[in-house]
Amino acid sequence: MTTFLELRGVRKTFGSFTALENVDLDVDRGEFVCFLGPSGCGKTTLLRIIAGLEVQSAGRIAQGGRDVSLLPPAQRDYGIVFQSYALFPNLTVADNVAYGLVNRKMPRAEARARVTELVKLVGLPGSEDKYPAQLSGGQQQRIALARALATSPALLLLDEPLSALDAIVRVHLRGEIRSLQRKLGVTTIMVTHDQEEALSVADRIVVMNHGRIEQVGSPMQVYREPASPFVADFVGRINVVPATAEAAGRVRIGATSFTCAHDAPPGAAVKLYLRPEDVLARPISAGDDNVFTATIDKVEFLGSYCLVRVASPALGEHKLTVYLSLNFLAEHALEVGGQLPLRLLPERMRLFA
Repeated sequence: MTTFLELRGVRKTFGSFTALENVDLDVDRGEFVCFLGPSGCGKTTLLRIIAGLEVQSAGRIAQGGRDVSLLPPAQRDYGIVFQSYALFPNLTVADNVAYGLVNRKMPRAEARARVTELVKLVGLPGSEDKYPAQLSGGQQQRIALARALATSPALLLLDEPLSALDAIVRVHLRGEIRSLQRKLGVTTIMVTHDQEEALSVADRIVVMNHGRIEQVGSPMQVYREPASPFVADFVGRINVVPATAEAAGRVRIGATSFTCAHDAPPGAAVKLYLRPEDVLARPISAGDDNVFTATIDKVEFLGSYCLVRVASPALGEHKLTVYLSLNFLAEHALEVGGQLPLRLLPERMRLFA
């Protein structure tokens, strides 16, 4: 892959507050990257700096091999979609989509053809003469996306474009955005605080916290191999259990020693991170390691599956949360107070100091 966007030492301060600290990042041509993190972590500030809507306090930005660090937005090759749609209410759909084309003095017939093509591309053919107020939120966001793509930008920037939409519309539209991005091959950066959204659409996720990048990796890497306690805790649900490292490949929870694929210095106090799906209720075979009997302490119904909190003498005072399907609970007649064997997967247990 060819590097298309390059950030080096990007820093941003607002008075005494540091919003971004020495951010280095490469984005490949045609890649879909998500900036993921909690509110105030710096992800939107970083996007605005890439767009030229904010000026970095230090650092360099190159796009397609061209230094754009100090260029105004109009001289950078990108399209942008905001959370608030930002459509002109007094203009028709066609005029909204054509806005950038008019500014570039594209011939009227050519612009009209381009608008028709884009409105069809985002799934709203025939809506050219409508006004934004006549469209639903999801439809308005599609038109905002069409407008951003009208000038065929090399870079598409999405600033939490789905957060104002209903849950069902959001899930549907994020799939359409990903499909459209693959079809067009446009390099895309999306800001989101929704981890499920990032995991479902991104080629790579940039997890940010307090103005710094905590981890960059594929959705699977970030979820399965978190680089820090923050990433483990922020991306997905996870159990965090105080433990003590023993000899190589062993860790003790309470009074029980378990096999663990990750090491820490013997005797070190650690926190063990383990996702609910990595505590197995089946299949468990004779001779498997890390098997213990647990008692159901609480069941939280979530539709097709339940979050089940369990306790066990093997875990001492600590409790674990496990994913169990509704069918599994019914099949084994399990409810609060019931017992079942569980197994901790050694390769999925991660230790942090």
